[in-house]
Amino acid sequence: MDAETLLVAARTCRTTLGAGTSHDWGRSIPGLDWTVAETVAHIGDALLWYATDLAAGPREIRSMDLRVRPGTPPGELVATVDSLATVLARVIAGAPPEARGFHPFGAADAGGFAAMGCDELLVHTHDAALGLGLPFTPPAALARTTLERLFPWAPRDTDPWETLLWANGRLELPGRPRQKNWRWHAAPLEEWDGAPPAHAR
Repeated sequence: MDAETLLVAARTCRTTLGAGTSHDWGRSIPGLDWTVAETVAHIGDALLWYATDLAAGPREIRSMDLRVRPGTPPGELVATVDSLATVLARVIAGAPPEARGFHPFGAADAGGFAAMGCDELLVHTHDAALGLGLPFTPPAALARTTLERLFPWAPRDTDPWETLLWANGRLELPGRPRQKNWRWHAAPLEEWDGAPPAHAR
């Protein structure tokens, strides 16, 4: 997972979100406590956090409030998310191979932050599209790459996009209940112990 993959995800999401700027972004999203605007603002928040965390190294930075204003007009929110994806991509591209950044799910390398950024973009664009009544299905290869980097325990014999949504607690898969206390593997894959989290067993 790299900076260019993150930018592909950002372009994919921008197309969908940009098509919905004339809709009501104050709508609540089914199954979530956020409105469309709050969800899209959260994408921007996450991308900015990840860029800062990777640049800061393994220690957690608690001295700043990093927040995108959800009251911003929809078109500006889309542009903000796109810009912050570029910021994160540039930090990732400039990070040395040994760089690590803080994350509660494990100290992530640049590839981990790229994957987490993709996950935020794809899954929350799905959420926002649901609230706006718009279709959204990212390229299967993009969903698969994100899934395999962050959820190495996830099934591989199912649709990768549906499986990514399952791994993020958005839906059920045949024979697999909806995940509640889901988490991803942020650290490099070679550090995974081969066991799924207890909630995914």
